[in-house]
Amino acid sequence: MIRFLFKGLIRDRSRSLFPLLTVTIGVMLTVVMFSWLSGAVTNMIESSANFSAGHVKIMSLAYAEGSDQVPNDLAFIGVEGLTASIRKDYPDMLWTPRIRFGGLIDIPDENGETRSQGPVAGLAVDILSPTTPEVELLNLDTALVRGRLPEKPGEVVLSDDFARRLEVEPGEIATLISSTMGGSMATDNFVITGTIRFGISAMDRGAMLADISDIQRTLDMTDAAGEILGFSSDHLYDQDRTQAVAADFNARYSNAEDEFSPVMKSFREQGGLAQTLDMFSAVYGLMLVIFVAVMSIVLWNAGLMGSLRRYGEIGLRLAIGEDKGHVYRSMIAESLMIGTFGTLLGTAIGLAISYYIQAKGIDISSMMKNASIIIGDVMRSKVTPVSYVIGFIPGLAATFLGTAISGIGIFRRQTSQLAKELES
Repeated sequence: MIRFLFKGLIRDRSRSLFPLLTVTIGVMLTVVMFSWLSGAVTNMIESSANFSAGHVKIMSLAYAEGSDQVPNDLAFIGVEGLTASIRKDYPDMLWTPRIRFGGLIDIPDENGETRSQGPVAGLAVDILSPTTPEVELLNLDTALVRGRLPEKPGEVVLSDDFARRLEVEPGEIATLISSTMGGSMATDNFVITGTIRFGISAMDRGAMLADISDIQRTLDMTDAAGEILGFSSDHLYDQDRTQAVAADFNARYSNAEDEFSPVMKSFREQGGLAQTLDMFSAVYGLMLVIFVAVMSIVLWNAGLMGSLRRYGEIGLRLAIGEDKGHVYRSMIAESLMIGTFGTLLGTAIGLAISYYIQAKGIDISSMMKNASIIIGDVMRSKVTPVSYVIGFIPGLAATFLGTAISGIGIFRRQTSQLAKELES
């Protein structure tokens, strides 16, 4: 029976081609949209974690209360000892101290006078250590545009857009004007070895990247850092796992009565990220439900129209004595075959497109020029296990329901109507 129906669909394109194309296109769009939305959420989490929040972050209690203002005067002292301890306590995570700072970059001319200057958002990380995870976390190898990365103390890199505005080239001297941990003015000269582009508009407007030991010396922050970031060794964010680590750390090390004792916050607990994540998830879920529902209605209508157009054929089959139940079941079987082939084909095409967008990405930098959130300028889709099965919801269920509902009319056919149907 199945073989007979299959041959009928192949030989009669009016019964199979249009429904197959409709299912294929609908499923393809569903898979691509789902993968795209998954990639948008992943991009936001990865960018914010790698450049700002980590999967977990250790700060002093006082610093944590005003971390958005980067109060380095409240930074944690004793970083080396604490880092050594947590690496023993949590060996399955990567730990790296950072200092965020602001200031003014001054570019002198040949006479030592100011040639150009601009405000800078500085980030001090462990660049010079051979075992540092920062090169991978910040994608420094691929972010490098001109020159090279720092290889010795006293060297820094600037964001490429910032360097071009200052009209400074790799190899020139830049003076950093900032404030020390105690609130005094701090100045220091650095050699610009290269320029980088993070691909994040909020940072590329005016970023400076330096080794943490240089900034500790310049800002009088010996053995101090504003933040110690922790990352899962597999670089994958796991909300339950990070919250468990934070709770365990705070139970061991944190003292609520000492404002300079360390406190660990998970990714969700920092800077309104919980609200951002919840908003992303809500919008993501709503858009996905609406899109799948719309595609399901489209495919449902396709199945409905396809069955209604065949009422003449149905009348003929009933006239020659075929059982109504058999006609109904055969139409359901046909719809399931079309839905299965269309879903498989649409899923394959959708996955191919999604994998391409995942590898190449789509540049949205023109939309992010004034963005203040840390999110990459290149949006990529993300193919997940759900991407392989999400298309079956509209592809099979909607096609089946459309045929099932329209096919109910078979049981209402009267012999007196058949002649009129056959004439038409």
